[in-house]
Amino acid sequence: MAKVMGFVKSGGSKGVTLTRLRASAKEPSDFGLKSLNQEHHLIHPDVVKVVPMDAQNTASHYCSCTNPRASQPIQWDSKSKLRSTTEHLPRPPADHRELGTRHSLFTTSIHSPGSPLFLPNGAYVFNRLISFLRTQYTLFGFREVVTPTIYKKSLWEKSGHWENYAEDMYLVAGRSTPGAHETGKKASSQDKTGKKGSSQDEEFGLKPMNCPGHCLLFASEQRSYRDLPIRYADFSPLHRNETSGALSGLTRVRRFHQDDGHIFCTESQILEEISSTLRFIGMVYHTFQLGPYKLVLSTRPKDHFIGSVEEWNRAEAQLKEALDASDQAWTVNEGDGAFYGPKIDIILKDSDGKEHQTATIQLDFQLPQRFDLHYKTRDGSTDRPVLIHRAILGSLERFMALLIEQCNGRFPFWIAPRPCIVLTINNTDQLLQYAKQCQQVLSGIPYSEKGHTRPEPLDRVQIPVDIDSSARSLPKKIATAKEKGYNYTVIIGPLDQQRFPPTVTMDAHTQPEVDRIWGLLEGGGSVPREQLNKRHGLRYTLPQARAHFEHLIRNYK
Repeated sequence: MAKVMGFVKSGGSKGVTLTRLRASAKEPSDFGLKSLNQEHHLIHPDVVKVVPMDAQNTASHYCSCTNPRASQPIQWDSKSKLRSTTEHLPRPPADHRELGTRHSLFTTSIHSPGSPLFLPNGAYVFNRLISFLRTQYTLFGFREVVTPTIYKKSLWEKSGHWENYAEDMYLVAGRSTPGAHETGKKASSQDKTGKKGSSQDEEFGLKPMNCPGHCLLFASEQRSYRDLPIRYADFSPLHRNETSGALSGLTRVRRFHQDDGHIFCTESQILEEISSTLRFIGMVYHTFQLGPYKLVLSTRPKDHFIGSVEEWNRAEAQLKEALDASDQAWTVNEGDGAFYGPKIDIILKDSDGKEHQTATIQLDFQLPQRFDLHYKTRDGSTDRPVLIHRAILGSLERFMALLIEQCNGRFPFWIAPRPCIVLTINNTDQLLQYAKQCQQVLSGIPYSEKGHTRPEPLDRVQIPVDIDSSARSLPKKIATAKEKGYNYTVIIGPLDQQRFPPTVTMDAHTQPEVDRIWGLLEGGGSVPREQLNKRHGLRYTLPQARAHFEHLIRNYK
């Protein structure tokens, strides 16, 4: 059985006393942390830790393949101040931990400090982010791969991570595999218990990044210049042993997922690949209405770097050329590059004004040398590829935290964890049956006879639709639905069921940019003008309502 030996650097076993943060008279009494733990309850320090804002590092190395050193503060000039991701900051500022509790997105446990557990609502948002990126990958030539979570120590020694990153890795002791030892090393024929035929335990490491594994993939086949660029994408979970005092919600965690990508290309292709990645970032952040963001070039560290100064100067010159060609403002953060190469970081502010690194582009001449990667050139000789590390969202967990705070509980429909709920006027059997029919149609689940279920097509978009058929009054149901953040409430009564075709009344007042949505409906001709009533909602047939939902999803609204 594998034994995990992570280094916990700080934090004790005693609990801490918490008081509510940002409390105001307008907040409901069960808002925020109190719904998980009553006020003044003892919480394990590895789960919740209050950290001063200035203790949060600006470029906090959550992107793929970055250096765990404490980074230097970025020097901003007066003309390039970074604005928040929201034009009007919520009062009080949104906290993704409180919103995560309120909307049942994620929870934490003393049994997995720094590793959040996503509830169904949070998992839905998480998977929508991944699905969105997967859909865009074909536009930018990426192919997705799946790589191991654990590698032998020898791999991390070859990549340089063992020397420069071991302090922030989880070490794992596991049985060695006969025949899988490094050249020149023999397996022991006797284990610690004295049993014959077993091998000694070997040291492994949970991967904190994907680049060594992707180098193995590149080296698995003979490559030609015609194959380049080769672009790999990977969503495998990563583990980094952050100190307990640094852990915070989804922004600083120990287990996380990266929209990780690596591009193997020739030197002549570097400029185009970096420019294409910057376009990718711009498209994604425009879709999520995040920005404006700051581009920061991080250069060679003073200590703890591999490769020659000349190689670093050449890599930095390539990134500067790409930044100049982007026609976007950028600044330099001296000495904050990864230990193997310089990088371009994208910095966003959250609703509290704290800065977070999200996307990253890193140029690497070192790993191709360490892994002896090569390809055949046009004249039949061999040359080494250049490796570009890139992440668009960065840590998906951290990006979710920023998105949760920006939306402040009002998610766009296409990514909302609670997009729609059907409310019944009464709870008669006939109306309950119609409510289930509405749920089925609006969700996108086709009708199938009992015992004749067929597999769903891969391109069908399914939407989570809930039902409230309780005996409470309709105004109370509507108030609860709005409090929970449902984008649409669909109200049905006996008259809706009796019409031909049957109808529903939809209220979009909890949908972000609702006025613009109503304008699209009115101007797009998707529904007759006489059916449009901004005050009392919209009367739709079920196919019309489903088409409206699909329109919102197709347009990322």
